[in-house]
Amino acid sequence: MAYTKTKRPYKKEYQLQKKRGEHSNRMERQRARRALDKKGVNRKGKDVSHNKMLSKGGSNKDGYRLESPSKNRSRNGKKKGK
Repeated sequence: MAYTKTKRPYKKEYQLQKKRGEHSNRMERQRARRALDKKGVNRKGKDVSHNKMLSKGGSNKDGYRLESPSKNRSRNGKKKGK
């Protein structure tokens, strides 16, 4: 939604994000990106992919890696198989 005539309610959006439980996952993603930046890894054009999806209960302790955006975003978290 574009805010053309009113100011964007950043505070309200932040509160909604915390209420939905998205805040902690966003912080985990941010920590992973910063850790790679601190090591001096060039992550231009790549996504930081977690070994176990954050939406499935993963964390940075489970590990993360650099991956192409198309490969990282194509996974839906469901097991393939039978």
